[in-house]
Amino acid sequence: MKKKNPFLRRSLCSLLIGLLIVTAAGCSSKPVDVSKKTAKVSETSVVVQSDAEPSVSESSVWKPGKANDQSSNTTEPSSSKAEETSQAEESSQTADPSSDAPSDPSQSSADSVSSEITQSSAETSKGAVFDLPEEYQDNGIFSAYYDDAYRYLSKMTLEEKIGQMIIAAKPTYEASELATEYHLGGFIIMGSDFADKSKEEVQSMLSTLTNSQKVPLIYAVDEEGGTVTRISAKPQLSPHEFQSPRVLYKNGGMAYIQSDADEKASLLKELGLNINFAPVCDMSDNKKDFIYDRSLGQDAKTTADFIRIVTEISQSKGVSVTLKHFPGYGGNADTHIGVSVDDRSLDEFRKKDFIPFQSGIQAGAHLVMMSHNIVKAIEEDIPCSLSPNSHQLLRDELGFTGLIVTDDLGMDAISKYSGDHTAAVAAVLAGNDLLLMNNSMVEESFDSIKAAVESSVIDEKLIDRAVLRILSYKYMTSVM
Repeated sequence: MKKKNPFLRRSLCSLLIGLLIVTAAGCSSKPVDVSKKTAKVSETSVVVQSDAEPSVSESSVWKPGKANDQSSNTTEPSSSKAEETSQAEESSQTADPSSDAPSDPSQSSADSVSSEITQSSAETSKGAVFDLPEEYQDNGIFSAYYDDAYRYLSKMTLEEKIGQMIIAAKPTYEASELATEYHLGGFIIMGSDFADKSKEEVQSMLSTLTNSQKVPLIYAVDEEGGTVTRISAKPQLSPHEFQSPRVLYKNGGMAYIQSDADEKASLLKELGLNINFAPVCDMSDNKKDFIYDRSLGQDAKTTADFIRIVTEISQSKGVSVTLKHFPGYGGNADTHIGVSVDDRSLDEFRKKDFIPFQSGIQAGAHLVMMSHNIVKAIEEDIPCSLSPNSHQLLRDELGFTGLIVTDDLGMDAISKYSGDHTAAVAAVLAGNDLLLMNNSMVEESFDSIKAAVESSVIDEKLIDRAVLRILSYKYMTSVM
């Protein structure tokens, strides 16, 4: 057996002692000051938290300069990600500064790319074409969908935008051709369109029309109950006709109103309809009044409760309501066949007629229909449907942010009061979003609005604001 080499043993011992000394020196070094890093993490966490905390209504509002492109994968770093970044920075600082180890070239490249992305994102946000103009921001009932709507609006031609404002009576033939040629926003479906059709045939008719259009159509109907029953009067579509609100309330109070609203909305939704031009907010207690049979026949508070219930139930079923006829029909004559003038004071409207409308607006009603009555207290010699003052009153005093729709522009009460313009041009200038008309009026209305924009009679921004609401509504209700 060979003897162990004493020199080798001494060398190993010396090496071991040296390693122990180096280790001890490293353990006794001063701790790294991470207070600055912790502060950075805290600041990042605050930013993330502020983005997460706003209420639904605040966070859903489109804000200028804020990137809202849903296809973008750029997101704010989470606080946990910030912590990881901070830990990595700490780790790099604890490394020996005198080390000759080369820096990681891939890290340098990643930092460069990250810097470029950040700069590009800032530039995109600053000059984004989808920044919603400040004057369009109203925190309205459709505002969560303004970003999608404005993005689409920015790509539309003037002709496409004008067409979206028109709701025409569906023609018997070539409805899809009419809608395509004039880029219509939708159709009102009349009683004749439901005649002799089964539910399946109605559904097919509407889906075929929708599939033929670049921008999907909306479909409205008058189904008030009582004297106005476009659908339920057809026995193949409904087991019974819907009764008027007046009869329902008299026989069963609000319980009958609730049941009726639920059944009615379910039927309309099943058929593929989006909007019911109901309920009637007007009040009347005189049997001679034109609107008497169509009204609830109760005081303002009870009528307000009726409007709230119908609005909430119908829209929860996916069918939008239309509060009509603003500012309140009262005891006026039939505007289908002539002019109706209301001499009541604005104070009387506020104490009575406005109350049901306010109730529906607070319940989230999507549409309000303007009457063709001349209300002298609002505008001396202009029907409310063509009166800028009436629209301003509805928007500013009652706080309505949804869609304003005219009553039928073909009624006799309108033809004499549009001045040098067509009824359609006057309606746009007044502030309506949707123009309701017979299909025979579409061509003239479309052409006159286009000419008015091109001659600066109508500011195109007025068209844009209306179409923004219309598209936002379509996005909200999953039409688009």
